[in-house]
Amino acid sequence: MQMQNSTVAIIGGRGKTGGRVAERLEKRGIKVRAASRSTTPSFDWQDRSTWHQALEGASAAYVTFQPDLAVAWAADAIAAFAKTAIEAGVKHIVLLSGRGEDGAIRSEERLKAAGIDYTVLRASWFNQNFSEGAFVDGLLQGKLALPADNVAEPFVDADDLADAAVECLVDPRHRNQMYEMTGPRALTFRQAVAETALASGRYIGYETVPIDAFIAEMTAYGLPQEVTDLLRELFTQVLDGRNSPVMDGVSQILGRPAKDFSTYAHETAATGIWSAQS
Repeated sequence: MQMQNSTVAIIGGRGKTGGRVAERLEKRGIKVRAASRSTTPSFDWQDRSTWHQALEGASAAYVTFQPDLAVAWAADAIAAFAKTAIEAGVKHIVLLSGRGEDGAIRSEERLKAAGIDYTVLRASWFNQNFSEGAFVDGLLQGKLALPADNVAEPFVDADDLADAAVECLVDPRHRNQMYEMTGPRALTFRQAVAETALASGRYIGYETVPIDAFIAEMTAYGLPQEVTDLLRELFTQVLDGRNSPVMDGVSQILGRPAKDFSTYAHETAATGIWSAQS
């Protein structure tokens, strides 16, 4: 495989998908350079002087943007990043994008216009939001409260997304393509919590709360305003049903069905992550 003698830069190498992509590439014998604010060399989306060194010598890059492509400055940053990548010798960028976000679409278009091979993977809510994010505390306490009622979301598994990203990095057939990444069925957040409770053998309730109360709680949890503003947009604009349709990006890339939320819930419950606190 030609990629065996190459290096892949993982921008956001410590994130939900970045770490998984790095692990899978390393198992294939492909060199990986994880890049974030805490690595050497470091990478900071708001400090463009860090970009070239993080990319230099890499033939491809898997890119996750922080805090989210929906923020106003993301499209300009993606365009500048693509230019830097070309200058550093990168030939192909796999971009994790958002479903139903106008800002994400603007960023995708700027990447496509940059003149570098690309693959866009559009995803929204991950299964792992329930086990590796801010939802965990509520689940452990026995009730998750979110500003989401009856809109269904086809949660996608981060492991499926990582598997797909790796295939896109190593198989040229996926270059200059865009894929919609979802799970195999759409659930409301209430239904997802019910499946989590069933898998964990515990009672876990769900409550729909006003968006302002939720943002206040997330602020108290320690999230910065840029992130809470993003959450407000995700829950009030993006979570309006536009992303409810199930898409086949996972099966298109991997040739197998996407992991169902129920399977994820039972596998995750077996790790003890949702065991009741003593």
